[in-house]
Amino acid sequence: MTNTGMIAENFFPKETGKDYMPSRYLSHLESIRGRYSVMQGLSHPDNSGGHVVEKSFLTGARFPASAVFKNSISIDQLAAESLGHHTRFPFLALGVNGQHDGLLSVSRDGVFIPPELSPAKVYQRLFTPDTAEESERRMREIGQRVSTLDFVNEKAKRLSRSLGAEDRARLDQYLTSVRELERRLEQARVWQQREKPRVSMPQPQDILDTTQDVDRARLMYDMTLLALQSDSTRIITLYLNPLEVTVKVPGVSDRTHTLTHHGNEPEKLAQLANVEEAGMKNLGRFLATLAGVNEGDRSLLDDTAVLFGSNMSNGNNHSNVNLPVLLAGGRFKHGQHLQFDLKNNTPLCNLFVSMLQHMGLERDAFSSSTGTLKGLEMA
Repeated sequence: MTNTGMIAENFFPKETGKDYMPSRYLSHLESIRGRYSVMQGLSHPDNSGGHVVEKSFLTGARFPASAVFKNSISIDQLAAESLGHHTRFPFLALGVNGQHDGLLSVSRDGVFIPPELSPAKVYQRLFTPDTAEESERRMREIGQRVSTLDFVNEKAKRLSRSLGAEDRARLDQYLTSVRELERRLEQARVWQQREKPRVSMPQPQDILDTTQDVDRARLMYDMTLLALQSDSTRIITLYLNPLEVTVKVPGVSDRTHTLTHHGNEPEKLAQLANVEEAGMKNLGRFLATLAGVNEGDRSLLDDTAVLFGSNMSNGNNHSNVNLPVLLAGGRFKHGQHLQFDLKNNTPLCNLFVSMLQHMGLERDAFSSSTGTLKGLEMA
């Protein structure tokens, strides 16, 4: 997710269906034309307030601008609860330039999960073998956490005998989360005893100059590719935040946040378009690379559903409706521009339900969804 929004006419095609002319930004995805769908007319109900909707982009939780807002679990964490035990890492939360008003990954308790901002550290975590001392320390930490959970479970069982039906139901929900954590810890113990995969790419060097936002994002896309290719994880979020920097792109001289409040001034719009287009080129490169990784008779892109979007449609007026959304890859029938009601948007969570079902989860609802996304069919 990028938190800048997108200039609509540069992102969305004018025509709907399959026979559309690619927009300025989508022209950088032409090599995979039939392997993605662009969607218009999606948003989260009761989500307004501009940048604060970062908080609920992957959760759909209502009223994120409220002083008493309580977030809910994000789609990636829900998927990780069911699928995360298949890989060394249940999920990866990555980011470029850190938090603005929210983050993508949210635990079942409504707590943000901080992303890793260093490509070098991501690489080390994925591929650098632990020393004997580090491995012993990690096993000790896992053992200590298991012991703590055993203690909590015992206390909870005693408490449950004195609770009424309603409070017991709440406790059971809490204990379900504890059992899930126990399963993750047991898997972590198993994975800690296995060798990490080896890759030919050397460890990247972090780019400390934040103005080189395009190159910094490209490194994180590379780490995402390696993580998927090595099957180190199957669930990744990437939070892109170019708002507070002046991105080093030809023709750009102002801070991105300033450019999003362009007031329709042609010069600022031109600069903002250059920033957004550079981000779309990065996305196109990443998707094309996934498509080029063969896995038998399929590609890595064929087996990976990649969601790209923003929490805002128009940064100039902080609009949170008609969000720019694109879904690539996975086992979907693609190559289309799906346009829904632009005045009465379809819930973005309908797309999330379709994605969860694609991952094999038997879910017919998520957050504010009203079903699956119409027009998006499984291949």
